[in-house]
Amino acid sequence: MKRLLPIIVLLALAVIVIVVVVNRKEVAVEPIVWYGPMPHPYVSEVKAGVEACGKDFGVKIFKMVGQEWTQDNENVNVEALSTRGHKAFSIYPGDAAGANGLFRALKDRGLLVVAYGAEPALPTPASFTVATDIKGAAMAACEELIKMMGEKGNILNVLETVTDINTKKRDEGINEVVAKYPNVKIIQTIADMSQVSEATNKIESALAARGEAIDGMITTGWNPTIAAAASLTEWHKDSRHKRIRFIGIDTDDRVLQAIRNGYIDATVAQNPFGHGYISCAILKMMLDGWKPKQDYQFINAGIVIVTKDNLDTYPQEVRKITDSILAELKTKYLAPKK
Repeated sequence: MKRLLPIIVLLALAVIVIVVVVNRKEVAVEPIVWYGPMPHPYVSEVKAGVEACGKDFGVKIFKMVGQEWTQDNENVNVEALSTRGHKAFSIYPGDAAGANGLFRALKDRGLLVVAYGAEPALPTPASFTVATDIKGAAMAACEELIKMMGEKGNILNVLETVTDINTKKRDEGINEVVAKYPNVKIIQTIADMSQVSEATNKIESALAARGEAIDGMITTGWNPTIAAAASLTEWHKDSRHKRIRFIGIDTDDRVLQAIRNGYIDATVAQNPFGHGYISCAILKMMLDGWKPKQDYQFINAGIVIVTKDNLDTYPQEVRKITDSILAELKTKYLAPKK
């Protein structure tokens, strides 16, 4: 028995080592976290970019989607994640000012933070924001609409979720553009549409009340764009109705089909794939030792105006924007470690 004791001890130590190694593997966490506010087509497209980045860069990324598009819900979820050993976070700010409290808490713990999709209030603890130039995109869309209208007439301005930090910027941009044209005015603004059904009801009510006075319609949110595409498809099928020029945002299949069929004119393709891909690529590079060239930088992920002419080619145009930004990361935005 005494001869067996050393062997038993060695076997016991071997078992302990194996258990420790296995447990370490079990508790090992992904270095990067991507957080989406709640289930939404935009969030799904961003997630696709995140997954592509993880594959291309060979980095594991933990992906979580919240339950509500609110800062409070985001705070609860991200705070819990921040205790698990993750090192970097790509986060859509739920509130322009409120997000900075969360970002500060993460940064104070030595964690990296990149915002995507919407810019937090400045100054911000985030190192970067990767997003559409929200106000600029709305202004470009409005300019396109007014050009289609012949620089005269009445516009129905259709906003989406008033609690979203981007909505106010879009409204400001539209009003600034309209103010430059003396023969153009906003005849009505309708807002607060968190569901396609809500947007449909409000748009169809506006058409019923003022359809013959409306010359153009602009929607700057996903829900109202879907609703407007369907409503204007039916409206323009009736030859008694006047033609209402239209531009929306995002590229849902129903919107693209309405453009292809000639019932609506245009939509704005954002770059949600790039929002996810670029934000996580930056975090991976920062984890590898690259340093931001400035304390904070905004990266405009770009837009493409989609019409019948480029329906089949706009995805390549959007991807070119992403590729050009990625090519500039090591020269324009980041510096190598010293």
